[in-house]
Amino acid sequence: VVLCLCKCCFWCLEKFMKFINRNAYIFTAIYGSNFCKSAKESFSLILRNMVRVAVLDKVTDFLLFLGKIVITSTVALCSFWYFSGGLSENVPLDLAEPKLNYYFVPVIVISIGAYFIASCFFSVYAMAVDTLFLCFLVDLEKNDGSREKPYFMSKKLMEILNLKQKAK
Repeated sequence: VVLCLCKCCFWCLEKFMKFINRNAYIFTAIYGSNFCKSAKESFSLILRNMVRVAVLDKVTDFLLFLGKIVITSTVALCSFWYFSGGLSENVPLDLAEPKLNYYFVPVIVISIGAYFIASCFFSVYAMAVDTLFLCFLVDLEKNDGSREKPYFMSKKLMEILNLKQKAK
């Protein structure tokens, strides 16, 4: 029981540290400050905007998972179609069709590989979303839309959030 409790605590600590590291690196890229200061600033910024962070994180996770599933399903379907012989009947390609007794094993292996490759690619998109979101939060906190401190976000994002540059 104690070992299971320690394992759970260390898993939570690991997830928290990865979260802090990711955002600290983003803040280091934005401001050029050292890692510890960036970790402190990014964590406090996220705490001040906890609801926005939670909503964006869950929506992003869902959309990226949906993208991984669509890619994996497409690759699985195409590989099944190829290995079962359905591709050579419908598409006139000069591909040598493999003679397999059990084509489900290569389809499963290819599908697992496709999921891992899609996960690697989508992790880049997840980092880009996190970076843009932290930049958005910094823009909201540092600027007020006045002439002296205009917002630097796009016009489309300002329309979505009902923000306007102040006239004076």
